[in-house]
Amino acid sequence: MTVMSAIALSVFRESVRDKVLYNLVLFAVLLTAASYLIGQLTAGQDVKIIKDLGLSATSVFGLFIAVFIGIGLVSKEVERRSIYALLAKPMRRYQLLLGKYFGLVLTLAVNVSIMALALYAVLAFMSRGVAPEVARTWDAPALDPALLKAVGLILVELMLITAIALFFSTFSTPMLSAAFTFALFIVGRFSSDLRNFQQAVDSKAAAALARGLYWVLPNLAQFDVKSDVVHGQPVPFGYMAIAISYGVVYISMLLVISIAIFSKRDFK
Repeated sequence: MTVMSAIALSVFRESVRDKVLYNLVLFAVLLTAASYLIGQLTAGQDVKIIKDLGLSATSVFGLFIAVFIGIGLVSKEVERRSIYALLAKPMRRYQLLLGKYFGLVLTLAVNVSIMALALYAVLAFMSRGVAPEVARTWDAPALDPALLKAVGLILVELMLITAIALFFSTFSTPMLSAAFTFALFIVGRFSSDLRNFQQAVDSKAAAALARGLYWVLPNLAQFDVKSDVVHGQPVPFGYMAIAISYGVVYISMLLVISIAIFSKRDFK
């Protein structure tokens, strides 16, 4: 077993034992189940309600897992003074950082899978005994495989947010790291507004700044295909490939910068 694999498994085991993580997953599963009850109150829209709330719960609770555990990957070791013992072992700093990142990615993958299974379970329970003529009125089947496309892009988005949280944690405090990460998440979800900002202002300097920020800051809006999937709109595999490639490139860039900062940081 490589050094990074050992660190990743250690992070995964520690995250699984974390009560906060259990609570977040439990809330996500309960919210997915509650969406069934809410859907019963909306005649003819129950499938859409369940899918929309289930995918939203997966995204929101995954976000909290990524941020609150991600910012502690480095800062927790520094606060405990255990960073000195880790760095004294025969490992390089980049191995420690990447091991912790992939450990949290594994944690996210497992928990997102649990939430997706809970959503499908609720949809399967709801669709039992439904008349064929009623099912034909739905925009998409209850157990639509396209839901996995939305779940997959949610996971890629969470991987990117984890990389952002890890980046800030290499040089900032946990409080500031969380604030910066949430701020980038919000900006990233509305990045298209930055692209069109020049249409709302007369200042060329402000428009140029907004356009520059649009290209530099992460574009998280492209990972959000929940509405398309819920309403039965196709999500081409070409679009999926472009979005995933963008996420991989941005994550790689953040990890390289994080490694550079972490390698030069003085813990004395």
